[in-house]
Amino acid sequence: MRLKDKVALVTGGARGIGRAICERYVAEGARVVVADLLADEAQETAKAIGERASAVSVDVSRLSSIQEMGEAVMDSVGAPDILVNGAAVFGMAPLAEISEDHFDRQFDINVRGLLFTTQVIAAQMIAAGKRGKIINFSSQAGRRGEANVAIYCATKAAVISITQSCALELIKSGINVNAIAPGVVDTPMWDVVDSLFAKYENRPIGEKKRLVGEAVPFGRMGTPEDMAGAAVFLASADADYIVAQTLNVDGGNWMS
Repeated sequence: MRLKDKVALVTGGARGIGRAICERYVAEGARVVVADLLADEAQETAKAIGERASAVSVDVSRLSSIQEMGEAVMDSVGAPDILVNGAAVFGMAPLAEISEDHFDRQFDINVRGLLFTTQVIAAQMIAAGKRGKIINFSSQAGRRGEANVAIYCATKAAVISITQSCALELIKSGINVNAIAPGVVDTPMWDVVDSLFAKYENRPIGEKKRLVGEAVPFGRMGTPEDMAGAAVFLASADADYIVAQTLNVDGGNWMS
C-alpha cells in the first residue's frame, strides 16, 4: 500500500502499459483516473479495475482538452498527487516519405501533449500544496536514433530533455519529475510497429517482433506489468530524492 490514499492521473491509461500502471496503483492503495482518447476503452478499464478507478476522455494534442480533463479531475477527486504521462503514438517512414502531418501528429501527442499536461496538472498540485510525483514515458528510442524512425526517436529524446528541465524547476515546489524509458514492450502498439517494419524492411508480419524479443539480454520482450513496478517506485516516497532521471526498464537493452 505504498500509494495509500494518493490520487493518480494516468494518460494513455486505457490499454497496454497505462492500464497495467492503473491496476498496480489501485493495488497499492491509490485512487486512479484513467485518461485516454479512447473514451469507451477508458471506461471499460476503470470498470474492470474497480470502484477506486474512474475515467475521463482527453485528447492531449489539444490544450483545451487537457484543461477540461484537469477540471474534471479536480471536480471528481481533487488535485492529483501523481501524474503519469503515458499517452503516445508511434510512426515510421523513410526520410523521403515523411510528411508534415506525420511530423505534427507525433510531436503534438508525444511532446506537446506531455508538456502541457505537465503544465496543467503541476499547477493543480502546487495550488493544493501537494508534493507531487510526475512520471513521463520516454523510450529506448529516445536514447539513440534509428533508421526510418527519425521523428519518433526525436520525440522520445525530447521527453528526456523536458523531464530534466521541468524537474529542475518543479522540485522547488516539492514536485519530483522523472521518466521511464521502456525497451521493446509487447503491447497493442507493437503490432503497429511490427507491421510498419514489415512494410519498410520487407519482412513477414511477426518477424521483427520475434527478432527484437530474442535480442533483449533478458531473453524476451517486456510486458506492461514489467513497467508498472518502476512506475510505483517513482510515485512512492522511496523516490523522494530522485529528480530529473530517466530510468531504463528494458531488460538490458541500454546501459547508462
